[in-house]
Amino acid sequence: MRVQLNLSTAALENKRPFLVAASVLGAIGLITFLLYGHAAFSSWRANRQIRGEISSWQSKVRDYQQRQAALQAYFQTPQAKEVLDRAKFLNGLIGERSFPWTKIFMDLEPTLPAGVRVVNIAPKWQDGSVLIELTVGAGTDEQKLKFLETLEKSKAFSEIRLIGDRRSDQAGTDKIELQLTALYSTS
Repeated sequence: MRVQLNLSTAALENKRPFLVAASVLGAIGLITFLLYGHAAFSSWRANRQIRGEISSWQSKVRDYQQRQAALQAYFQTPQAKEVLDRAKFLNGLIGERSFPWTKIFMDLEPTLPAGVRVVNIAPKWQDGSVLIELTVGAGTDEQKLKFLETLEKSKAFSEIRLIGDRRSDQAGTDKIELQLTALYSTS
């Protein structure tokens, strides 16, 4: 016959509640870890496509930058500069030919009082606007002043600057000749 003797000083403790609680918490932790791992993996897989698109766009940008550098190098060559200068010159000639002469005369007509006539007009394209150098002949100072007043009131002409006036005593010519510049609005 066997006799069971407890030789310990304290009674045997039941550790089952602790083990159950630890197992439940461990299972919850494991499930949480698996859920977060799955979410991270899904996000990584979804972002893989976006990263692929970004890398393809970056390679296209690099290609375009290389093309741009090649074009800039080409346009710095003497041959290309010569062609560009020639094109600029020809565009200037075309711009001068396409100047609206009838419109400027129609805008000048109401500003010319009796006894005042236009002797010379020289348009120059300047920063998208037209700078006009005018030479005008007048018979008297009163006509000259009336012309300048009406020109200043005109909507087509602005920034009028009188360069100089010259007086002449010869018969059959204008007694006063004005030289002035003005910006002309072609629109």
